[in-house]
Amino acid sequence: MDSQGGPYLNKKALCSPLGAARLCQLAMGCAVIAMVTHSAGYSGSHGVFCMAAWCFCFAMSVVVFFLDATRLHSCLPVSWDNLTVTCAAFATLMFVTASVVYPLFFVRIECPYAGCDVRNFRIAVTVCSILGALAYGAEVAWCRARPGQAVVGYMATVSGLLKVVQGFVACIIFGALANGSEYSRYSATIYCVVVYAFCFALTAVVVIMTVCGRTKAVRCMPFDRFVVVCTLLEVLLYLSASVVWPVFCFDTKYGSPWRPSSCPRGKCPWDSKVVVAVFSFINFGLYVVDLIYSQRIRFVSSRNSRV
Repeated sequence: MDSQGGPYLNKKALCSPLGAARLCQLAMGCAVIAMVTHSAGYSGSHGVFCMAAWCFCFAMSVVVFFLDATRLHSCLPVSWDNLTVTCAAFATLMFVTASVVYPLFFVRIECPYAGCDVRNFRIAVTVCSILGALAYGAEVAWCRARPGQAVVGYMATVSGLLKVVQGFVACIIFGALANGSEYSRYSATIYCVVVYAFCFALTAVVVIMTVCGRTKAVRCMPFDRFVVVCTLLEVLLYLSASVVWPVFCFDTKYGSPWRPSSCPRGKCPWDSKVVVAVFSFINFGLYVVDLIYSQRIRFVSSRNSRV
């Protein structure tokens, strides 16, 4: 018992829908890692990414569950509600990506040389990964702020969750840029890279300020207005990059609108350019939706949770 007469452990960490979702996350994460290391296996950069995603999300879930169950999160200088929903949203994206990449590169209908047991384990890994993604998505849905509800945790709003998705999409863009995209050939494409990096940094600043409970650090304006200003700037920058990048990569004056026949699969600069172009438009759309939703947000103060 604590000094106030209550139990040391948080019963809601187990006996609640949120607790059930987190236990399912732990179970699915443990099952996936165990099966991959036991027999399913992984190789190459795609396999390493999937394994890293599962291990990172599992470790993050263990820490979140332990801190919530022991109430030790109250000792941390963070907004716990904002931190947990951010972790859950990020883990959802990681698990969804791994659930697509792993079967795409490792699961085959016919039995491989290692036998049908390996194939069956890989199918089981895919199923557990999908269930893990659903468990993380359930936590996000449970914690998400409802329409008309006073907002205490910014990351629980549509705008806050979009920030996580925007950062994730930006990481995909950076990965494509690093994979032989030849962005350094023209000043215009270098400008696009600067735009992607600046917008990612700005989004990260908003998320970090929210999670660390430092929203009052912006003294010249309220935090909700600061978010709108940042989002508008990001929309304008991404609009310019979404126009400039395709012109300098696929116009016949600077590049090729068609994939070169001699380009090797997996190491083709043209493919990387297409990925950057597609996800630039996706992130531009996300920022536009974010701008629309962020104008509806009004924050309230709370003694138990810092925005």
